Parts: sequence; structure tokens; C-alpha cells
Amino acid sequence: MLYALAAVLVAVTGLLATAWARPDHFRLERSTLIAAAPETIRPLIADFRVWRYWSPWEAKDPGMKRTLSGAEAGVGAVYGWEGNGQVGTGRMEIVEDTPRQIAIKLDFLKPFEAHNLAEFTLVPEGAGTRVTWAMSGPQPFIARLMTMVFSMERMVGPDFEAGLANLKRQAEG
Repeated sequence: MLYALAAVLVAVTGLLATAWARPDHFRLERSTLIAAAPETIRPLIADFRVWRYWSPWEAKDPGMKRTLSGAEAGVGAVYGWEGNGQVGTGRMEIVEDTPRQIAIKLDFLKPFEAHNLAEFTLVPEGAGTRVTWAMSGPQPFIARLMTMVFSMERMVGPDFEAGLANLKRQAEG
């Protein structure tokens, strides 16, 4: 019995030490090539009113409550949402809007609190534009512990890929 307790203690200590050693920030990104100019794509990102046509989370909760405030588009535009367990509750605000980059302050409130930065970069490539969607932010200890079981890459990566595919259809349509 004592050996079993010691083994459990060693395993838990090892798990906690491994989580503690993980990076305290994360970055997740996906990109795609869109056959359109940055000037065609940028308004689809900088105007939250058109996100419902391409955002992967819009379809996850058609009954989601949306609140738009601030500027109509670009810096100062704000999008708040309250939805089901798949989309949660939160707020986005565009904090940078240049011809080649849009940065969004992203605050999740439910089901867990997190404060991240989403960035869209638009780089001309060949006859189109390479669009990269990235999210980064702090990863406190509890998040590092959770990511030992739940991978951000597997949880959010497919949503970014779906969103970029939808954005591509909108921009090329």
C-alpha cells in the first residue's frame, strides 16, 4: 500500500513538474492561399458584420446573441457574443488595421476566461494572397496542465482551417 501511494505521488509530481516546464505562452496559426488581392480580403476580416458568412463558430450556435458596437469596421470595431457551450461568451475588438495586418484583442469569458491576440496577415503571393490566422496569448499553469491532455492544435486548429476555407470561398466567390 505504501509503495502504491509513493508511486502515485511520484507520478503526480512528475505531471506537475512537466506542466510547469511547458512554455507560458502559446501561438497557434494556420494559413491558406486565396486567389484574391489583399484589398478584397481585408474588408471581410475588418468588418465584424460579415464574419457570420465565414467564421467557423457562427454555424456552431445559430441562436448566438451578437452585439456590435464601436466603429463599423477597422480599429475600434467591437463584437460581443453569448452562445452555447461550443462558442461560449466573449468579446473581440480590432486594435490594429493596416493593409497587410489586422490584430484583434480577444477576450473569452465563458466557459473559461482567457485574454489572447488574434492576428490576420495578408501577404501577396503569386496571383493571390497568403492569409495567415494566428492566435497567441499567455498560458498560465492551469492551462499548461490542461494542454497535457487537451491539445490546442487539435481543438482550435480545425476551426481555423474551416474559417480560412470559408473566407477563401467568400473572397474568391
